[in-house]
Formats: sequence, C-alpha cells, structure tokens
Amino acid sequence: MHKARNLSNPHIVTLSMAAAVSPLAMNVYLPSLASITEHFETDAATVQLSVSLFLFATGIFQVLIGPLSDKFGRRPVLLCLFLISLVATLVCIYAPNIEVFLTARIVQGSAAVGIVLSRAIVRDMFGNAKSASVIGYVTMGMTVAPMLGPAMGGFLAEEFGWQASFWLIFAFTSLVLIVSWFDLGETNKNIGASMADTFRAWPNIISSHRFWGYALCCAFSSASFFAFLGGGPLIAIEYYGLSPSRVGLYFFFVAGGYMVGNFLTGRYSERIGLNRMMFLGNLVVGVGLIIAMGLTSLLPLSPMAFFSSLFMLGLGNGITLPNANAGIVNVRPENAGAASGLGGGLQIGGGAVFAGLVGYFLRPEDGPYLLIWVMAFAIVLAIVSAMYVFHIDRKRVLEAQRK
Repeated sequence: MHKARNLSNPHIVTLSMAAAVSPLAMNVYLPSLASITEHFETDAATVQLSVSLFLFATGIFQVLIGPLSDKFGRRPVLLCLFLISLVATLVCIYAPNIEVFLTARIVQGSAAVGIVLSRAIVRDMFGNAKSASVIGYVTMGMTVAPMLGPAMGGFLAEEFGWQASFWLIFAFTSLVLIVSWFDLGETNKNIGASMADTFRAWPNIISSHRFWGYALCCAFSSASFFAFLGGGPLIAIEYYGLSPSRVGLYFFFVAGGYMVGNFLTGRYSERIGLNRMMFLGNLVVGVGLIIAMGLTSLLPLSPMAFFSSLFMLGLGNGITLPNANAGIVNVRPENAGAASGLGGGLQIGGGAVFAGLVGYFLRPEDGPYLLIWVMAFAIVLAIVSAMYVFHIDRKRVLEAQRK
C-alpha cells in the first residue's frame, strides 16, 4: 500500500501548499522588523540582513535541490528539507542573539524546496504546453498564504510579540509536511543518476541561450518584487508611520495582484503562449511603476497612493514568473530538476542582490522614490531579457526555414 502511494501524483493543492512555505517564511515577519531590532538591541540595517540572507540562502538551496531530487527523488528531498526548516524556525524563535537569529534564517532557506520541486513535479506530470498553465494555478494557490501572512504577522506581532510570526511559520510548515507525507507521490521516473552525472547536466543547460533568456527574465522580474520586500516595510513604518498590522494590510495590494496574475496565467498561457505572456507581464509592471511614481509625487504622504499602485507589480509578476519558470524547465526536459534549481537560484540570487542594495542605500525619510527607481531598473532588464527570448526563437524559425 505504501509503495502504491509513492507512485501516485500529488494533488495541485499539495503542490501549492508546499510552494507557499518559503514565501510565507520570507514575508510573514516583515511587519515585526522594528520589534526584532528592539529585542536584539541592534540596528535596522542588521535586522534587514534577515531578508537578504534568507534570499541568498534560498538561491543556493534552489541550485542544489534540483540535482538532489534528480538523484534521490522529489519526495524524500522535500520531506527532509522541510524537517530542517522546522528546526531552523525553532532556533529563530529562541535565538539568544542576532547572530544566531541570522544564522537560523540562512538555514530556514531550505524551505525553498517547496518552490523548486513543485515546478519540477509539474514538469514530471505534464508536457510543455500544459506546464505553464498548471504552474500558474499552483502559484495562484501558493499566494494565499503569503497574501494573508503579512496581515496575520502584523496582528500577531502587536498582540503576542514578534516570535508569534515564527510560530505561524512553524505551524504551517508542519501542516504541509504532514499533507506531503500522505499525498506526495514520487513523480521522478529517472531516479538514480549519480550526483556527478546530475551536475554534468549543467553545461547542457548553461549552453542554452533560451535558458538564459528565461532565467534572466525571471531573475530581474522577481528582483523588482524582492526590492519591494527589502524596502517596502521600512518605508511603511518609518516614512508613512504605519503600525505593523496596517503594514500587513497594505501588502494585500501586491499579493492580491500576484494572485490575479497567476489566475490569468492559468487561464490564458496555453492559448496565448508563454513567451508573449512573459513579455506582457513585464510591461504591466512597468506601467504600474510609472503610475506609482506619478501618484506618489502628487500625494507624497499617502500610503494608499504608493501601495495601491503596486497592485500592478504583483499582477505583472504573477503573469511573468510562471511562464518564465515553465520556459526554464522545458528548455532541457530531461534535466527538469537541475534546470529548475539553477534557474531558481539565479532568480532568488538576483532578488537577494536587489533587496540587499535597497536595504543598504534606502533612507526612509526620503520617501519611496529610490525604491521605485530600483524596481523600474530591474523591470527594464527583465523586458530586455524577454525580448532576447523572442530574438532567439525568431532565429530558430529562420534557420529551420533555410533548411
């Protein structure tokens, strides 16, 4: 009976829950940054490292998780790393100093297993045309937890202290671990390649120009979002003077937009094509940032003017990222796990760089203008990367016609 369960395909809800663990761990505690700073008697810049270090660790884990799952299978790798993440979450709660807390946040990045393997499992289960739509639905469900997370985290921080946000992470990760144990079957039909063989797949992936087009588009598009995560809470608390619970409520605009974008991806990607959807998503973000700059200039002291316009940041990312990720894992289908991990590492690594830059250079008293410019710079690079994919595909068509 147990063997039969291991051969079953997981439900899409299970994949959505697994993919939600890392985003929840990343943003549920953001309204508590000021409380954490006070608790550990340190400065805001040091506590901001808990965001960029988590992203950096997540990027590294994403690179390694793919090859590990190709070698040992999706199921055991996911269950093992979720257990490690649970232990790291407990260390965050009981950390005696900021150094231990930051170290635990790095280990907590192992929760990235859910995002990486959800994409690889979808590729295992579906073909190229269908995978973008399914990834869209998975990530649409995934956004429910991080969408509610900041609001819940803000409320918990005010009522019970900053540690309560991490107890929420612990409870949700435990629930996902239990659900995955009973529902997540093994979908990798090619288990057993040596790690050396798996890593030898990297040159095959890296040599693909299409992989780099998709991966860089994904990295720069998500960098606009991670830059917001790195600077948004600080702007909300220090510039607009919002309470932790209100910070969480304003995050609904971005998360809600992301969910709508995922729905549109699930509905239309198979019909329109993932390349066009990816490009359109970036244009949506660009328009949203122009609106954000205009509204913020007209109403400089209105948090609603700034945050409501960032609905389009979430909307565009919700369209772009599932399609770009589908492109990544379909460039070399035989190495879907390694490609997903490598692409995910570039995506999160780029996000960590932009989040770190924003955390270092941003001065809250100057308002959100620097933050908007950084997000705009990232999205311009994402648009260029998407156009590069169009260029490569056009060349392939012309070469095929010549033959």
